[in-house]
Amino acid sequence: MSVHRPTAHDSATLHVTGAARYTDDLPVPVDTVHLAFGTSPQANGTLRGMDLSAVRTAPGVIDVLTAADLPHENDVSPSPWPEPLLATDRVHYLGQPVFLVVAESHLAARKAARLARFEIDADTPVLTIEDALAASREFEPPVTHERGDPDPAIATAPHRIEGTIAMGGQEHFYLEGQAALALPGEGGEIHVVSSTQHPTEIQHKVAHALGVPYAAVRSEVRRMGGGFGGKESQGNALAVACAVVAHRLKRPARMRYDRDDDFIITGKRHDFRIDYRAGVDDEGRILGIEFRQYCRGGWSQDLTLPVADRAMLHADNAYWLPKVRIVSHRLITNTQSATAFRGFGGPQGMLGIERVMDHIAHALGRDPLEVRRVNFYADAPVAAPDASGGDISGKWKAGQLTPYHMPVTDCIVNALVDRLAERSDYAARRAAIEAWNRASPVLKRGIALSPVKFGISFTLTHLNQAGALVHVYSDGSIHLNHGGTEMGQGLNTKVAQVAAEVFARPLGSVKITATDTTKVPNTSATAASSGSDLNGMACKAACETIRDRLADFAARHWQAERAEIRFVPEGVDLGSRVLPFEEVVAAAYANRVSLSSTGFYATPDIVWDRRAGRGRPFYYFAYGAAVTEVTIDTLTGEYRIDRADILHDCGKSLNPAIDIGQIEGGYVQGAGWLTTEELVWDDKGRLRTHAPSTYKIPACGDRPRVFNVELWDGENREQTIYRSKAVGEPPFMLGISALMALSHAVAQCGDGSLYPSLDAPATPERILRAVDAQRGRAWE
Repeated sequence: MSVHRPTAHDSATLHVTGAARYTDDLPVPVDTVHLAFGTSPQANGTLRGMDLSAVRTAPGVIDVLTAADLPHENDVSPSPWPEPLLATDRVHYLGQPVFLVVAESHLAARKAARLARFEIDADTPVLTIEDALAASREFEPPVTHERGDPDPAIATAPHRIEGTIAMGGQEHFYLEGQAALALPGEGGEIHVVSSTQHPTEIQHKVAHALGVPYAAVRSEVRRMGGGFGGKESQGNALAVACAVVAHRLKRPARMRYDRDDDFIITGKRHDFRIDYRAGVDDEGRILGIEFRQYCRGGWSQDLTLPVADRAMLHADNAYWLPKVRIVSHRLITNTQSATAFRGFGGPQGMLGIERVMDHIAHALGRDPLEVRRVNFYADAPVAAPDASGGDISGKWKAGQLTPYHMPVTDCIVNALVDRLAERSDYAARRAAIEAWNRASPVLKRGIALSPVKFGISFTLTHLNQAGALVHVYSDGSIHLNHGGTEMGQGLNTKVAQVAAEVFARPLGSVKITATDTTKVPNTSATAASSGSDLNGMACKAACETIRDRLADFAARHWQAERAEIRFVPEGVDLGSRVLPFEEVVAAAYANRVSLSSTGFYATPDIVWDRRAGRGRPFYYFAYGAAVTEVTIDTLTGEYRIDRADILHDCGKSLNPAIDIGQIEGGYVQGAGWLTTEELVWDDKGRLRTHAPSTYKIPACGDRPRVFNVELWDGENREQTIYRSKAVGEPPFMLGISALMALSHAVAQCGDGSLYPSLDAPATPERILRAVDAQRGRAWE
């Protein structure tokens, strides 16, 4: 058996030895040129003109392009909202590309790009959520999801709470920065190699920029050194720039961002502010609730609308909200265009309801875990709905409908949380921590348990499809190509395991090569945690087609019963004897049996009406929970994460070793978003935290001192690839427990009358401010 085993990552040895090749490592012809963008020094204004004479005469410069020099479309947007490759009459954020330098070296291009002089009539930039609201700058009218009328339920409830939580964005900080290479071919063809999660979108954008059909553009990616959503759309600009220059000069063109340029030019996770009000009973059970979500999208639409949609879809997390209203504002600001980031809006929406649970517990003087438990969806399964998309609100067990009217038929959150609470000794540890705090005036400890229920599928339904191409060569070796991209998450390993499982061959007999639009066309982005689900099923379909051909041939050729033929590790079992796999394949080839096949998969049973806010946007939910324990220093605001205990649902895991690695990394990255990672813009719109010296991602020393991760023992109720569940994004939200634990520690500094209301990221400065507020000391 190849699946359900802890197999090493296929490129692990290459990674640790430095032999793995990334886009900027590829050997290139000697006549390759190098590119850099010249960027706007203003965040908002009318572009009157540019003096590029010094740029053009700088050492090593070959050419300089402005928007007027582009051959066809000047657009790299992943959405209908235009996003010019190079600015035309206006600039919209500080760092926006305005012109393109072509030079003999990377360094020469970067140096020359800084010599431009701009004539810009500057306007006051709109930078914050509050600024955008005051200026009524929104991408579309507010979107509302509603079930029932929460207003009277809140007004008549025994207890009412209301508050606000602000959460900052997050830099992707992939180890490999954005990079692209374009190689011109004959007849106007172009070959683009880029560090991207979406090769097909690169293909399309390059084709539009050059005015050629998609078939004239080959888009390829072997691996990325991290993506996290930041390479879903942000790589378009580099790939298009390289393709335009390669087409123009008939020379290969290469481009990469230095880390500072990457920070300043590319988008981040969306900042959010969430206002909430809720009515609850004496046990903390929510009777009615309203959220107002404010999403800062930056200067262009990019992926803001679907990100904001998913934040709404996860506003319930794992909780039954009987009467609920969610209103979402998608705001335009003069900052980098916010983009996809692991969780894609889900973390922001989920953090809102977790703050509510914590606030309710504080207001009622109850353990937050008990408040969460009384609000959980029920574990008992109910019948699955049809996909008609009609009104199903009256057909399902009370307490099992999400705010968008999707029945929750696979909930395991009660049992999972109970097991984690027991194995982590949560109750005893919480009591011990509060007793310890009473005797400790300076150091305070906190603990929190938070759950995760995360929907798996693209909310844009047509993206839930994938293809694969499989060849079996006459020596029995297997070649596999699929539409997903490898960014370190182990997708290629998992898909290879699927192929090996179908043929009952050793994993080493399966070779996966670079993702390539000339092999598997019309791919979806490797995003939405769907890589293994979609591409694994497509690979399985292709392999089963070839396996069935081999079985049919073997039955004819060796006069065996077709029903008795099985593929086993020893070869092909004909019932009476076992032949080596290689022998059967060679004989099939000699008898002109096709040993190649494509495979295709489309996720079933999903339907979504975005405007109505109804349907089944997700095929299933992945669940998990984390207990985090922290210690804060009340004199400085510094803190550490002492311990994390995680129980996570991967269904019947395809590869437990890879999945545990994803869970550990997801938790740390999620905790980093909510603690150390702070993006700061000044009043001119200049990003001040644009390097590792000023932007702090979690380091080894920031991980929990004790880190216990366990997989839930179960399988997916839906017919996914070998009953596994997606694992890319759901663990990210386990990090919410770190913020809730910090909130508990801060609350231990006061008398219980003031809720801490910690915003994120909870930097030491914010912790210290919150501690002083608990102790009655106001900051000027």
